[in-house]
Amino acid sequence: MSELTNRPAVDSPLAQAEVQRLLPRVPYIATWSGEPPVRTQVVRTNWPARIAYADEVPHDRDGRGVLWRRALLQPGRGKPQFGLVHPLRQRHAMRRLLCQVCGSSADRTEQGVLWLLGDDRGDWADWPEEMAATHPPVCLPCAHAAVRLCPYLRRKFVAVRVRRPEVSGVHGRLYEAFGAATKASGDVIVRFSDPAINWVQAFELVMCLRECTFVDLEAELTQLRSDG
Repeated sequence: MSELTNRPAVDSPLAQAEVQRLLPRVPYIATWSGEPPVRTQVVRTNWPARIAYADEVPHDRDGRGVLWRRALLQPGRGKPQFGLVHPLRQRHAMRRLLCQVCGSSADRTEQGVLWLLGDDRGDWADWPEEMAATHPPVCLPCAHAAVRLCPYLRRKFVAVRVRRPEVSGVHGRLYEAFGAATKASGDVIVRFSDPAINWVQAFELVMCLRECTFVDLEAELTQLRSDG
């Protein structure tokens, strides 16, 4: 699995205001200020050997047994936090291949599902094959609006159709055990098959992109308009 997709840096108040001014809607996967982080105590268990929450409940883990960051679900409450991805909505969008902007179905053709990526074609020969993407796909109208209006995507992007996207792991915080205690050691991407996933608090699902084809976004939008 290769590196994460590039994320725009929108942590400063000025950058937040600029994105909010330009984008036609708040992205579906964005966190709102009314959804603050939920404090948890991460502990270790001996059987099985893994991290857990001190007050863990069944829905803290997914069907694979991966521990997920807790999050409030109150979209629309407060102000959008464009630099923060909501873990529950990101998971939902990845699993169902929903547009990360509007939350409807992402665009799909015979060539595959539509993704917008930062243009890193110099990273390896067949990029973005086997890329580990943490942002969900997009629909055509939202893709067109995003690359025209978002100052970050205007700089450098490519549109890619992915015929075989596969949810293959998680992006999250790796913990190490120190006796009965745990200590966070950094953020990582881990495959589901990696035993280290037992020590990761997941933030996002990771999609492995396979059978990728570069496409002309403007040409596809023109075709969509003519078909409509």
